[in-house]
Amino acid sequence: MSEPGFWDDSGDSTKIVRQLKILKNTVEPWGLASKKYQELQELSDIVSPQDNELALDLSKNADSLLKELEALEFKTLLSGEFDPNNAILSINAGAGGTESCDWAQMLFRMYSRFAEHRGWKVKAIDLLYGEEAGIKNVTVLVEGDYAYGYLKEERGVHRLVRISPFDANSRRHTSFASVDVIPEVEEDIDVKLEEKDLRIDVYRSKGAGGQSVNTTDSAVRITHLPTGLVAQCQNERSQHQNKQTALKILKARVYELQRQKQEEEMLKNYAASKKKIEFGSQIRSYVMHPYSMVKDHRTDYQTGDAAKVMDGGLDEFIEAHLKLARKGK
Repeated sequence: MSEPGFWDDSGDSTKIVRQLKILKNTVEPWGLASKKYQELQELSDIVSPQDNELALDLSKNADSLLKELEALEFKTLLSGEFDPNNAILSINAGAGGTESCDWAQMLFRMYSRFAEHRGWKVKAIDLLYGEEAGIKNVTVLVEGDYAYGYLKEERGVHRLVRISPFDANSRRHTSFASVDVIPEVEEDIDVKLEEKDLRIDVYRSKGAGGQSVNTTDSAVRITHLPTGLVAQCQNERSQHQNKQTALKILKARVYELQRQKQEEEMLKNYAASKKKIEFGSQIRSYVMHPYSMVKDHRTDYQTGDAAKVMDGGLDEFIEAHLKLARKGK
């Protein structure tokens, strides 16, 4: 960074600065923890059993250091190639009609709150509202350190059991929605999208409930004909911006598919997660009636505080699955 002309190429310089930030965030906390440990060790040598106040303070600082070390240990689970990257998260309503559309919107709020708690940014790229309520599908860009590393554990089918607010007879309903997550990849990745392989459709974007909001022909849908992969965007200010964003997402999806084909084991894991959005295929169940419980069927981790989970409290579920994946490897 100290070399002359470093800032002349904004693309390369931005990439190196981001890499430096990630490395600093890895190394510096260990240095601070080591320093705290040495200070506590020195202090423990001079504390006498009679000095209750100092001994209590020492104990509190030791507990605080232990929590910091547990957080650092957890970060070692996020060692994948793309774990530090931003994430592109998609939610699709499954079997269940209006119920599932409402459930998809609830999941959207849950992940938005999870990101908010971590100081990440969430940007909606494409959103299709349900006919009566909720959303049929939504694609968002989650920007933050290790966003993909955390959110990749959420890929799969999510099941909700509750008393339906849309049922006049107050019967219990089961709803499904699927979550897919891919990493946002750098612009210079080795993926070539030939013009002849792309079908670009322009359509009219609309606001919720069919309101005449932003009804110019600015929304863009791009289909990669060889693979059948589709990316679309309608939330940017212009057709050009929508096209660039859609191309970026499509490039990431094509790259992910190529990477899966190269790594047979990864392909098996991904195929296993792309189940039908219906009974027997869920990775996690959220039960609101007749009792409150959220259970992950991959790890058997569960909690009775469903409200906390729906407010973005996913850390324990993600940590449990990361540890299971590490143990499996």
